[in-house]
Amino acid sequence: MHFSPTFTVVVLVSIWCCVESACPQIISRSSWGAKSPRSKLSLRVNPPPWVVVHHSDTPSCTSRSACESRVKNIQSYHMDNRQWADIGYNFLIGGDGNIYEGRGWGVYGAHVPKYNSKSIGICLIGNFQASSPPSNQMEALKQLIECGEETGKLASNYHVIGHRQGGSTTCPGNSLYNKITTFSRWESNP
Repeated sequence: MHFSPTFTVVVLVSIWCCVESACPQIISRSSWGAKSPRSKLSLRVNPPPWVVVHHSDTPSCTSRSACESRVKNIQSYHMDNRQWADIGYNFLIGGDGNIYEGRGWGVYGAHVPKYNSKSIGICLIGNFQASSPPSNQMEALKQLIECGEETGKLASNYHVIGHRQGGSTTCPGNSLYNKITTFSRWESNP
């Protein structure tokens, strides 16, 4: 079978189109009103082999405006109280089901010292010690991770852990932790 150059271009455009559309929408830093970072470092291991899941241990949010406000508050706390260069997480997911860009893909985080240089930190906004995150929040988490793998922003052999596996904390809360232990890429002994 012989393909014309025009046909080949159309096929490549179609393939690129479909891979990109598999990724969820991410609300950019400029859209939620992020402060500029004091500094920005690239991950030492990129694409990273780890995804570290957190909870914010704050009240949840269920609308975009409430979640944007919560993300701004988290950034202010990290930068002003903790004196970090920026918000600690690479991404945050609100109870509204939206994904908010924190530091973004490929950027060194400030969420678990042992893993900051080789992971993506994803924070679900809320306290999930006793109650579970809503299904839209969990679905957004799964879609973001899948997008990272499909686009090469996560290593193809990545593993998922909870914050408590990299430090002395109850984060990401017992209910959320129990949910991520069911993920096919969860690592019990990181």
